Amino acid sequence: MFQGWIQIALTLLIVVAITPFLGGYMARVYLGERTLLDPVLNPVERILFKLSGVQTRENMTGWQYIKAVLYSNLVMALLLTFILFSQGWLPFNPTALSEPTWDTVLHTVISFITNTDQQHYSGETTYGYFAQFAGLGYMLFVSAATGLAVGIAFIRGLTGRPLGNFYVDLTQSITRILLPIGIIGTILFIAGGVPETLTGPAIVPTLENPAISQAIARGPVAHFEILKQIGENGGGFFAVNSAHPFENPSPFTNLIQTVGMVMIPSSFIYTYGVIANNRKQAWLVYGMVLTISIVFIIFNGISEYNGNPAVNALLGGQVPNLEGKEVRFGWAQSALFSVITTGTMTGAVNSFHDSFMPTGGFVMMSNMFLQIIWGGQGTGTAYLFAYLILAVFVTGLMVGRTPEFLGRKIEKREVVLAGFLILLVHPIAILIPGAIAMSLPSAPDGVTAQGFYNGITNPSFHGLTQVLYEYASAAANNGSGFGGLLTSQPAPSALWWNLSASFSLLAGRYVPIVALLLLADSMSRKQPVPMTSGTLRTDTGLFTGITAGVILIMGALTFFPVLALGPIAEAFQIAKGIG
Repeated sequence: MFQGWIQIALTLLIVVAITPFLGGYMARVYLGERTLLDPVLNPVERILFKLSGVQTRENMTGWQYIKAVLYSNLVMALLLTFILFSQGWLPFNPTALSEPTWDTVLHTVISFITNTDQQHYSGETTYGYFAQFAGLGYMLFVSAATGLAVGIAFIRGLTGRPLGNFYVDLTQSITRILLPIGIIGTILFIAGGVPETLTGPAIVPTLENPAISQAIARGPVAHFEILKQIGENGGGFFAVNSAHPFENPSPFTNLIQTVGMVMIPSSFIYTYGVIANNRKQAWLVYGMVLTISIVFIIFNGISEYNGNPAVNALLGGQVPNLEGKEVRFGWAQSALFSVITTGTMTGAVNSFHDSFMPTGGFVMMSNMFLQIIWGGQGTGTAYLFAYLILAVFVTGLMVGRTPEFLGRKIEKREVVLAGFLILLVHPIAILIPGAIAMSLPSAPDGVTAQGFYNGITNPSFHGLTQVLYEYASAAANNGSGFGGLLTSQPAPSALWWNLSASFSLLAGRYVPIVALLLLADSMSRKQPVPMTSGTLRTDTGLFTGITAGVILIMGALTFFPVLALGPIAEAFQIAKGIG
């Protein structure tokens, strides 16, 4: 037991130690200050900007930034659509895989362009090498960089600066942040045993009967793997994601994956502190998020270590819940990974989330409902400070002080945008399609035609959690799966899940981006006001605690009813079953 908790503690200490270095580096990148990579990357970026016609010194307004995000993402999506529909005649397709169905392609394209990477397919049997590394791998870069660009534009606006230029932010997010870390991570993964090859599947004899051969899938996995982690993409090269021994062979690679998921979003809070010239507030907010994350990890870890009461009663003793987990990681690293991947909106999995105890389901869904522990790539920090704006407004009303943030008044427009972003969009993208899915019929036995069927395989409360998790994962741009739903072709219900999840993916990505950028644009245009005795300070421990309360109360008010009907009710059901 103690060994598992020590592993968790050491992993978190590594993340905290990285934060000021990476956060400070990202701040220098986005502030245009000198970095160690300038001699190498400056000439490369000048060529890219010259060829694309980007005016690097031209700042965009809120709507210009929004249009640049939407137009560029549309072009990227069309390019990926072409690649996936054309994979039958594209090179590096050693198993001669044909084009997937149109609804699978639609869902895949929307999923990867929104930085979600929710997969309703098995990678090794659906997409060839070219489609994986040139199509999906390309999206691992640009979708993550889009989130970073939006996040830094929000921080600039919040601190009274112009929003910047989206194309410059997008390019530098790739060349200065994702690419260098990706190269180092790829080397470490290859050294750790992750394959990186264009050779087809290995044909080897089986252990049971040497006369019978089996095909072992492989491919250009190592670079794909590090990008899926550091970019908070999460989409696996293989169907079982980071539980596959070629994606995640050992505790060493698992450590890299866990740290890789959280290093950029956690450091981005420190980046805010540098740009806002208020490191104290950054560390306070960082501590708040870290504390909530640790509480979730402890709850999940204790639950998994104590195991399933029904199983313990049968065995006559307490054993950890190892169902659906890889023995090379055990209960501790599985519990930590599940909290980090749903908290950072990465969505990679090294264990079967469907097999976790109800406490695990509660924690993982709560992460995706709140979206700020640690949140999406770049956008998670923006969400976090949108909560701070609401906390400033609510606290100002209660104590009769002027609602201001960083010397700028919080008025109706800011409150409406922040409230719309947090309290309206996310629930709509989850609860409405979830309610519809629960009302759909199951496909009758023997039916193969595609239609609107629910595809639910779990009964009772667990079945409800199964459905809500799918839409929460899509709307939060997380992408992890709870497991069990019949979402992949040729299941008759695959059409419904591909189309309905696509709605949640789009609503959960682009509506918040528009609201965040409009909020940042509004803040950037406000004239700073001098601090007075009536100004509410936001860089204190007391206000940070109030913000944590606002976050948890708003999340509870919005989503607690469905949590009560899902994992909480299931926990009582299990307890009653052995009572």
